[in-house]
Amino acid sequence: MRPRAPALSAPVLSALALLMLAACHAAAPEGAAVPGDRGDQHPFAGIAPGETVQFTGTEPFWGGAVTATQMTFRTPEKPNGQAVAVSRFAGRGGLSFSGTLDGAAFTLAITPGACSDGMSDRAYPLVATFQRGGETLNGCAWSAAHPFTGPAAP
Repeated sequence: MRPRAPALSAPVLSALALLMLAACHAAAPEGAAVPGDRGDQHPFAGIAPGETVQFTGTEPFWGGAVTATQMTFRTPEKPNGQAVAVSRFAGRGGLSFSGTLDGAAFTLAITPGACSDGMSDRAYPLVATFQRGGETLNGCAWSAAHPFTGPAAP
């Protein structure tokens, strides 16, 4: 009988998933660093520290805005949003914002990439991923410096 391997905790699984995502990237011109490459040691600089990033997601509906120090998180149950303090971290492939919402730790990751909300004809330049506890919400993001294209919100 073989010994059973220990189960991995949720934080370990999340870290492994993020490492696997970092390993996936598009080819770059020869000699150019790609976010996630060992040769690229620079933090992501595509979104300025003072820039406000808007984000939105569906199924379930969620969204809000985040700056370097504060996030407002909106749901249908809280349409005016809930403001919470965040810490900003610039990694090699994007940004993350972390804090506590309703007593649970969360991370909001913002990464460059084409994104569709699946409900409008908009094309967003950024991807938003919100993780809290065992819940992961996927959505899109934009800012004034990185606007979406397509129709404006009604």
